[in-house]
Amino acid sequence: MNNNRDRRPARRAMVGLVLAAAVVAALTQVDAFASTTASKPARTAPTVGLVPAQGALLGHYYGNGTIAQTDKRIGRKPAVHLTYYDFASDDWINSPVSTADFAGGRIPLVNVEPNDIAFDDIINGRYDTLLRKRADAAGALGKQFFLDFAAEMNGDEGWGGHNPAKYIAAWRHIHDIFVARGATNVVWVWCPNNEDAPGSPPAMKYYPGDQYVDWTGIDGYNWGTSDPDFVWQSFRDDFAYLYPKLAAKGKPIIIAETASDEAGGSKAAWIDGVVPTLRTTYPLIKAVVWFDVDKERHWQITSSSSAQAAYQRMAKNAYMNP
Repeated sequence: MNNNRDRRPARRAMVGLVLAAAVVAALTQVDAFASTTASKPARTAPTVGLVPAQGALLGHYYGNGTIAQTDKRIGRKPAVHLTYYDFASDDWINSPVSTADFAGGRIPLVNVEPNDIAFDDIINGRYDTLLRKRADAAGALGKQFFLDFAAEMNGDEGWGGHNPAKYIAAWRHIHDIFVARGATNVVWVWCPNNEDAPGSPPAMKYYPGDQYVDWTGIDGYNWGTSDPDFVWQSFRDDFAYLYPKLAAKGKPIIIAETASDEAGGSKAAWIDGVVPTLRTTYPLIKAVVWFDVDKERHWQITSSSSAQAAYQRMAKNAYMNP
């Protein structure tokens, strides 16, 4: 399990000034999309698993205390639990964490990181024995869970060397093995970063194809003004660029990692804006996972008493309790 992932700001102040008009245009497009989807159901395939009938699932990465301590702090049990695993060295199916999640009524969000893995080796079958073992174990569970392989491929992670063709081929190879072995309970999450790293092809170039993806997703953070060239971004701002592109796929969307820093604005107000934004602007977002840890920035929900109170309000909102 690798919990030491480096996180870098997605947007700079100078870039924000240059692209201000583009951002406004993107937000306008998002609102237009929201208004059209409000009158008719999203094109979500009925066979897609774990989609709430209404509202959105609340998820959590527990990096700031035990599950029991954090749930008491939140005032409820989140529906989704995010954990990280190494592709080759960890058992990312039969882990004690996932076993406890199933027993505790949580849905595992299994984030698999291909550290030091050449995607050519995945494509050419070097890991097929391992993948068949993982697929058989997944199918034997008989329960649905999220599987998020090689997230943020368009960002600084650069899985597969920022090569969309290899990324897609590797994804499809893994997916096909799981399907062939009968592990149809796996809910496949494809999750790029909210902005593309310099030199990386745009996120949608890495899309494996509709038949290979159940949920699309986005990872995105508000870094505040913790650096002189950073700008404060609202929850809406963070996902304005990529949401319309994912929404065009008509699949449920998960915010698989998000959080806000305290510097430069009101973190409490940022959190208070999540549910209204989901309702009116981002209706296809069906799950939001908070990265609760003091790491790179003060992402933890206890960074201030006002932030914690706002998170409790969000967690108790009926929209986040479908």
